[in-house]
Amino acid sequence: MGDIFTNRELSWLDFNYRILGEAKDKEILLFERMKFLSITASNLDEFFMIRVASLKDMVHAKYDKLDIAGMTATEQLKSINEKTHDFVAAQYNTYNRSLMPLMKAEKLYIKKHEDLNKTQLKAVEKYFNDTIYPVVTPMAVDSSRPFPLIRNKSLNIAALLENDGEFEFATVQVPSVLPRYFVIPSDKDGEVTLILLEEIIERFIDKLFLNYKVVCAHPYRVMRNADLTIDEEDAADLLKEIQKQLKKRQWGEAIRLEVEDGIDKRLLKILKKELDIKDEDIFKINGPIDLTFLMKLYGLEGFEHLSDKKFVPVNHPSINPDDNIFDVIKNGDVLLHHPYQTFDPVVDFVRSAAVDPNVLAIKQTLYRVSGNSPIIAALAQAAENGKQVSVLVELKARFDEENNINWAKMLEKAGCHVIYGLKGLKTHSKITLVVRNEEDGIKRYVHLGTGNYNDATAKLYTDMGLLTCKNAIGEDATAVFNMLSGYSEPENWNKLALAPLWLRDKFKALIKRETENAKAGKEAKIVAKMNSLCDKEIIKLLYEASRAGVKIDLIIRGICCLRAQVPGMSENINVRSIVGTFLEHSRIFYFYNDGKEEVYMASADWMPRNLDKRVEIMFPVEDEVLKEEVKHILDIQLADTLKAHVMNAEGVYEKVDKRGKKLLGAQNFFCEEAKKRAKKKNPVKAKRTFEPMMNPN
Repeated sequence: MGDIFTNRELSWLDFNYRILGEAKDKEILLFERMKFLSITASNLDEFFMIRVASLKDMVHAKYDKLDIAGMTATEQLKSINEKTHDFVAAQYNTYNRSLMPLMKAEKLYIKKHEDLNKTQLKAVEKYFNDTIYPVVTPMAVDSSRPFPLIRNKSLNIAALLENDGEFEFATVQVPSVLPRYFVIPSDKDGEVTLILLEEIIERFIDKLFLNYKVVCAHPYRVMRNADLTIDEEDAADLLKEIQKQLKKRQWGEAIRLEVEDGIDKRLLKILKKELDIKDEDIFKINGPIDLTFLMKLYGLEGFEHLSDKKFVPVNHPSINPDDNIFDVIKNGDVLLHHPYQTFDPVVDFVRSAAVDPNVLAIKQTLYRVSGNSPIIAALAQAAENGKQVSVLVELKARFDEENNINWAKMLEKAGCHVIYGLKGLKTHSKITLVVRNEEDGIKRYVHLGTGNYNDATAKLYTDMGLLTCKNAIGEDATAVFNMLSGYSEPENWNKLALAPLWLRDKFKALIKRETENAKAGKEAKIVAKMNSLCDKEIIKLLYEASRAGVKIDLIIRGICCLRAQVPGMSENINVRSIVGTFLEHSRIFYFYNDGKEEVYMASADWMPRNLDKRVEIMFPVEDEVLKEEVKHILDIQLADTLKAHVMNAEGVYEKVDKRGKKLLGAQNFFCEEAKKRAKKKNPVKAKRTFEPMMNPN
């Protein structure tokens, strides 16, 4: 099977390599490169805590079912391990050989404690005595003090102590409540010297273990299984069960150990034994452990010239800030393109509904929201104003469980009707329904999106949204919330397609229709943009479509288990991945349909979990002007020659060959286009024309 499908986990590692490629790119500003390297590190952490942990669980359970590429869990772990060790070496090669010299050239120094001069050491020692010493807790291990529980992802320093010829192990957790680095005062203009917190502790660790000789000290970090196991069938109270499991996340099975390269063998032996970890899961790090600290350097004062100028989302051309949002929507459907256009209309939609005396009810699904969410505040205010407010808060949103529990409790206290997700499913759909009493009767206003109701990530992720008051979609939205809050299952839908019951069949029908058109000698084309593609049934249908002559362009940011450009199987399929300043997150699906083009957007990727195990929504874009706009967005992404990576027949991604092509970066293009449109904004929806450019090459 491996000849027609790529393993999901190895495909994800290829994606992280593409991000690492941005950190290596000499044409990118230094702090942007540092940011990308930091992202590769945080990505790898989550990959191990969830995906690798899941595979280890399968091995423990003797689960021997083969994956899409015909690999067992054991085989996958072996391949992942080999590739990850190579990847980590590439990360630190980039840090040490590329980024560090560039930092020094900019007079930004990250020094080890042994490289400090006397003046610098004096300043660092004062910081240790005044700030660090009162916070840290040294922990010795002996017959009366067992090996402590080392928290997941925490950075620690292991020490070997000697007293009267006896050796003992000790450990100190590097306090996460303090900044990861300390800026050493400098008397030279424009020069900044930093030292990492663990370096300071290592330098003065003897002050934590008086009467002992510190033989050696080295930093280390443990990664643990953080994949929650929730038995929803037996959980009498899902909220309490999740809260209980969250506490266990810190103490799951150790699955990865990072240690400083050159660590004393005696220390490593103790760590290996106490953490019960195998040699292949130990990573010897040639540099600072946990490169996510580089993100904290982003925006460091005095080095602003080393970062891209921050793009500020602009207003939508058809919406003035003082417009009544409901009047705008009545004037015609509104297509939102984030982060190029501001997320404010979505927030304003909920805020306006909260205070509008004509609004009777607000219903919304929430998967991830920001830390100080204006959406949550508006929903609470709406309930306090006596409106009927129903909110589905997905408690099982990974790594946002605690955040969502807190929001859910707050909304309940405000008087909202809160649904804590659905048993056995994650509710990943993005939908808001506002019911308003108007002169001509009840009118329903709906927002549908490809991304979360998170005003913070809306500035960082590319997503699409649609505001509409079309009756057909309003009726469907009502049916969605009746299904989520009760037991009603609609017999049919007007416009929306939902997973897990209907969406898979809808996608299959749309792909098969293009296949049949191609077999009949008609022009047939599919363009699909998503985060990941690993559904075997969908991939097989795309192969069949390709063999029939359907031209297929796939824009897939991350995982792709399909193989493109393979003769006799997928020579009509092109796959590209765009990695840029913003995280590509929107899901868009285009079908030529014998000239009667159809355009859809969705919250779902083509993955089994999205199609079979989640509540997802796909919605059509039917307004002809907006349909052209979505096609234009796809065209520009397909024409990207700067940030796109294209898959070849061997499954390897390569940067686009720029020879003879116009230099175009889709994200930069959309930033400039959004600014130009905002200047020409018109309170009435402007008619725009776009020159079709599908498959511009």
